[in-house]
Amino acid sequence: MSDERRGDYAQLLPIPTRWADNDIYGHVNNVEYYAYFDTLINTWLIAEGGLDIHGGETIGVCAESSCRYYASFSFPEVVEGALRVGHLGRSSVRYEIGLFKAGMDHPAALGEFVHVFVDREQRRPTEIPQRMRAALERLLVERPDDDL
Repeated sequence: MSDERRGDYAQLLPIPTRWADNDIYGHVNNVEYYAYFDTLINTWLIAEGGLDIHGGETIGVCAESSCRYYASFSFPEVVEGALRVGHLGRSSVRYEIGLFKAGMDHPAALGEFVHVFVDREQRRPTEIPQRMRAALERLLVERPDDDL
């Protein structure tokens, strides 16, 4: 079990599971957790950061992702996705994600996801747009050992 708790995160979003998320073993298949990460992150970026997924000049591409599993979900549960920013650079961001069962304080899964923001046409790293940076800064969680 992880030491992480629900209150350690800046943003929560309920994500309903779907019938198709379950696998033959009767629980949500591991690949679906990454879809939950994408949903959580992109919901924030679109609603709060002004990300234009269809025509914006800047887009985020996944450079790295990982997940640790502690408990399973099953349809028709609602996953409570928790999001924070662990590191914010000039053109990249590292999100830290907790997936929680309703009412539970410890996560069923923990994830990390790194976005590198690039120019849509050239696919070269570019500075995070100001509105998006401001939205990401609101999710930034400082830790005592960050100054080391």
